[in-house]
Amino acid sequence: MPQYMQLLYDNTPALRSLSPEEMQKALEKYMAWSQKPFTKGGKRLAEDFGRIIRPEAGKPRVTDGPYSEAKEVLGGFYLIEADSYDHAVELSLGHPHLEYGGVVEVRHVFGT
Repeated sequence: MPQYMQLLYDNTPALRSLSPEEMQKALEKYMAWSQKPFTKGGKRLAEDFGRIIRPEAGKPRVTDGPYSEAKEVLGGFYLIEADSYDHAVELSLGHPHLEYGGVVEVRHVFGT
């Protein structure tokens, strides 16, 4: 069955402003999502900014980053299975990340 990545972007401080009780409920929703039968994996990314490797003058150059002008930060991902791209998007419409103002990007995994 085809696989799709759900890339989770955060563009709002909504999750950070939740009370401890609200945060617990949010975490329960994310955990429930990870247990759905079509979900095959997923992880939250660490809060560091990572490293960027780009060629420069024919050699790789490593810099801290990504420091882009984008307001959205990639915070995690899920791997799901769906019959088609449209089905993957349909499944993604119920993702709890959207409830908290986040953005979900759906991408087909090549070769699946």
